[in-house]
Amino acid sequence: MAESSEKFRGQSRLPRFVEPLRYDLLLRPDLAACTFSGSAAVAIAVSAPTRFLVLNAAELSVDGSSIRFQDWAPTEVAQFEEDEILVIRFGQELPVGEGVLAMNFTGTLNDQMRGFYRSKYEYKGESRNMAVTQFEAADARRCFPCWDEPAFKAKFKLTLEVPSELVALSNMPVVKETVHGPLKTVYYEESPLMSTYLVATVIGLFDYIESSTLEGTKVRVYTQVGKTSQGKFALDVGVKSLDLYKDYFATPYPLPKLDMIAIPDFAAGAMENYGLVTYRESALLYDEQLSSASNKQQVAITVAHELAHQWFGNLVTMEWWTHLWLNEGFASWVSYLAVESIFPEWNNWTQFLDETTSGLRLDALAESHPIEVEVNHASEIDAIFDSISYDKGASVIRMLQSYLGADRFQKALASYIKKYAYSNAKTEDLWAVLEEETGEPVKDLMTTWTKQQGYPVIFAKLNGQYLELEQAQFLSDGSSGTGMWIVPMTSCCGSYDVNKKFLLKGKTDKIHIKDFAASQSADRGTGQNSWIKLNIDQTGFYRVKYDEELAAGLENAVKAKKLSLMDMIGIVEDSYALSVACKQTLTSLLRLLNAYRHESDYTVLSHVTSVCLGVNKISTDATPDLSREIKQLLIKLLLLAAKRVGWDPKDGESHLDVMLRSLLLIALVKLGHDETITEGIRRFHIFIENRKSPLLPPDNRKAAYLAVMRTVSTSSRAGYDALLKIYRETSEAQEKSRILGSLSSCPDKDIVVEALDFMLTDEVRNQDAFYVLGGISLEGREVAWAWLKENWDHVVKTWPSSSLISDFVNSTVSPFASEEKAAEVSEFFATRVKPSFERALKQSLEKVRISARWIESIKNEPSLAQTVHQLLLEEL
Repeated sequence: MAESSEKFRGQSRLPRFVEPLRYDLLLRPDLAACTFSGSAAVAIAVSAPTRFLVLNAAELSVDGSSIRFQDWAPTEVAQFEEDEILVIRFGQELPVGEGVLAMNFTGTLNDQMRGFYRSKYEYKGESRNMAVTQFEAADARRCFPCWDEPAFKAKFKLTLEVPSELVALSNMPVVKETVHGPLKTVYYEESPLMSTYLVATVIGLFDYIESSTLEGTKVRVYTQVGKTSQGKFALDVGVKSLDLYKDYFATPYPLPKLDMIAIPDFAAGAMENYGLVTYRESALLYDEQLSSASNKQQVAITVAHELAHQWFGNLVTMEWWTHLWLNEGFASWVSYLAVESIFPEWNNWTQFLDETTSGLRLDALAESHPIEVEVNHASEIDAIFDSISYDKGASVIRMLQSYLGADRFQKALASYIKKYAYSNAKTEDLWAVLEEETGEPVKDLMTTWTKQQGYPVIFAKLNGQYLELEQAQFLSDGSSGTGMWIVPMTSCCGSYDVNKKFLLKGKTDKIHIKDFAASQSADRGTGQNSWIKLNIDQTGFYRVKYDEELAAGLENAVKAKKLSLMDMIGIVEDSYALSVACKQTLTSLLRLLNAYRHESDYTVLSHVTSVCLGVNKISTDATPDLSREIKQLLIKLLLLAAKRVGWDPKDGESHLDVMLRSLLLIALVKLGHDETITEGIRRFHIFIENRKSPLLPPDNRKAAYLAVMRTVSTSSRAGYDALLKIYRETSEAQEKSRILGSLSSCPDKDIVVEALDFMLTDEVRNQDAFYVLGGISLEGREVAWAWLKENWDHVVKTWPSSSLISDFVNSTVSPFASEEKAAEVSEFFATRVKPSFERALKQSLEKVRISARWIESIKNEPSLAQTVHQLLLEEL
């Protein structure tokens, strides 16, 4: 019996007996009909005799009669949609060696923001379509039949047939254009070896501005017509980043040009397509008049991240999606290195702890996953683009760099890039190069961090002249996991002048204080002026639980401002996490927070405010009788710093103070501080009359919008309608997102539902739904959940991609805090769960149960009320 094409189904990867060498692609998008047609001629190498060619195709109709291999026509062509493969069978065996496979195909320019899709934009007041590609992770197969896996690198030669008045961009520069009346054919240079997920084209009406690197590489930023001035900032950061990376990786930028372009409908933040990087508008455009300081920072970090990928990801590519973290963790880490160098005044490495914090929070869930994840089906890939791949990935790289030293680390990376350029690498390959260059046990050390999920908490206690250490896996549900790590430890005592570095390899260890104490404090690591700090500057991806004596010493050091900013952050974050896990009381956390009341630094206060908001939320559920006093206490903590920065910008103030003003005003509004809310509303009314009013600059708008929404109700809705009016009149993505993030924050449940319904209208782009979801008020969580259940079928159809559907689940489920609610949610999803959001659902339910457990523990704290009253009475 003849072999059947069925045998290729249900496999996680394509067979290896054929490899593509070069794709010749012609694409003809029809922007009016929202369809496209194309043809492909792929030079392939057959390495073992076979009758079958197996490649990826999805949502394409391939014309079977057009398929040829050399001069042979196939005897059977089968497309298996659920496997996303095309199996072509021939009557005889294909000879080993090279040949060309040719075929024609057609497809739809979809509105799902993946594959070859359409995005809407306005030109001279009318709505038009542009055509855009987004192929990572596994969506090139939705545009042309291909071997759609990162290890099948090939050269690409593209040709586009498009309306003559449009701009058509691809990865490589244009070789020539020929115009035939209303259409033109654009031919592009052949690319170097690259993976399919990095191929890109964008077709629409754009303006650009350009500059070039020191080496002479042309860099352009493309924007919608008339918006080029908003691309200047990104262009500047882009050019400087390319110059910096060329030196850091000791390898020139690999392509002849780099284009960066803003796309109105875009699912992610940005995509590092080789030589043609696409962004959502808010991640690329910056307008002095309309953008905030945090927008500016976001643009810089995003540009630096995407351009790092041109080396780490595009030139050297992960062998399979299991190693995705190599791309993302690395690009996240190195983007901070670049931005620190371009904008030293932003204190960027201290802000990096935002990434570490989100990694630590997610990885403390039993439903987390290791950095390296087995991926068995294309549908599973999307779900690993999460805080583990990016934030934990970046944090363990920082930990390793700090352990090996910056110079050794950089030299080894440069060797790695040279060794694997134009090819693929696995995690082990990076460890091998680092080990060879440094002689350190990198593989053994790092395997404990990438192949097992979670991280340790280090218990530290003083026993005579010794500091005793013990590690256990930290989990937010209070249980202890079985994990064990090789932990790069750092410690200092009383001063940063002397510090000790060592590896904690077993469950326990002890070190003599004099090993790391500055001489005067060697007698004993306590006393009024003395303190011991482990994990200096939070370079390690772990938490520390100090015994009472050590914790008291650190609290005094916080009050006396003896610690680095990073250590101030680490102490409050660890303390908060330990409280959530019921390993220490909320009472002790409030005492510690109180030690920060004279703090004025943005980087520290951004963590303090986030902890304050977490405490506020849980106390509303856990101790309703005391929650008003707890709010007052949290307001009191932030008030000194808030009074210092006020509402009005000051001449010559620092970038970080601008960020601090916005941070504190938003926090005070959320905590219900009447004065801030009243002032926000007053300024909002002036702003409605005059949009250019200096009384409400972009940085303060979110706080004013939230203040307005705190007072809106169904019977008094002028504020809501005023915000909608601004939303409809602005064309700025950042301003729109500020408003969307405020609408659902109203305490009135009916208004929350109205905001959620508004999100479903075509006035809100699908990519922006998460702003509305992320803003839902505590009072609105019940109606938001009811709303999601009612609209579930529509939501699943409209937001199929993993990251977007996961936002819906996470935003509506996580805020709950009772076992009963967790059971109700589980029951609803029992018959509806899909792989794309299964992990998000499990994580959200786990968060609900963690909150429920924390609430029970808080209710049993004997001295909570007394401590709150005592702290409220203390002088500021």
